[in-house]
Amino acid sequence: MLLKIGSTGDDVKKVQTKLGLTADGVFGPATEKAVKIWQAASDLTTDGIIGTATFNKMFSIAMPNPANVIGLKLNKLVGHVPDTVISQIPSCTETFQINSSLRLAHFLAQCIHESRNFKVTEENLNYSAEGLKKTFPKYFPDNLADSYARQPEKIASHVYANRMGNGDEASKDGYKFRGRGYIQLTGKDNYRAFDATVEDDLLKEPDLVASEYPFLSAAWFWQSRSLNTLADKGATDAVVTDITKKVNGGTIGLDDRIKEFKKFYALLA
Repeated sequence: MLLKIGSTGDDVKKVQTKLGLTADGVFGPATEKAVKIWQAASDLTTDGIIGTATFNKMFSIAMPNPANVIGLKLNKLVGHVPDTVISQIPSCTETFQINSSLRLAHFLAQCIHESRNFKVTEENLNYSAEGLKKTFPKYFPDNLADSYARQPEKIASHVYANRMGNGDEASKDGYKFRGRGYIQLTGKDNYRAFDATVEDDLLKEPDLVASEYPFLSAAWFWQSRSLNTLADKGATDAVVTDITKKVNGGTIGLDDRIKEFKKFYALLA
C-alpha cells in the first residue's frame, strides 16, 4: 500500500471520504495536507503519504487517543465530523478556549450548518436576479438585480462595498474578502485581524482562509465575538438563537442549527 501525490483510484477515494474531502479519487495537494494533519494527530510520521501503517491505523482505529487529552469526548464525534476537523479541535480549544462540551457543541453546530457538513469553505454568490432581490433586497431593487445576476464578482463587490474595511465597489475588495472558512470570515477588517494569528499573508492570499484555515478562522471568529461567554449561558434554544444572530446576522437556518446543537451536546456532554 502506497498512496501519494499523483495516485488515483478507489483507495484514494476511501481515504478522501474518511478525511471528509471530496472523493474524486485523485491524490492532490489538498489530500496530502489532510493526510499530514491526520498523521500528526495519530502520532505518525507526517509525510503525507499513505503507507501500510497509516492506512491500517486510519481504518482500524476510529480516532487517535490523544484527541481526548483535553477532557472532551472527541471520539464521540467520529462519523459526525471529518477526522481532519476532529484532529484540529485540541489545538483550537487551547488557543481559543472552546474548552467545554457546551462551548464545543454550540461551536460545531454553527460550523456544520454554515459549511454544509464541513464541505463548503467559500461563500456561494452565484445568485439569480430573483435570488438577489430575496437575499439582498437592500442592495438590489428590481431595476438593478438583472444587471448583476449570475456574476459573483460583481455581486460581492457591490454588496460588501464600503463596509467591514472594504473599499468601494470598483476596488473589488468585497469579492476579494468574501466569506470563507467554516463560519464564513468576511470583510477586509476581519481578514486583517485573523491574519495577525497566522504566518501566511492573508491580505495577499485570502484564498488560504478557505484552503488552509477554514477551521482555525472559524475558531478565531468565535472567540473574537465573545461567543464562548454566550455559549456558557446554557443549552436552550434561546441561546442557540442568540449565537446564530451573532454568526449569521439573522436567524437563517435556525431550526437546523438547533438540531445540530442538540446532537453534538448529546454526544459530548
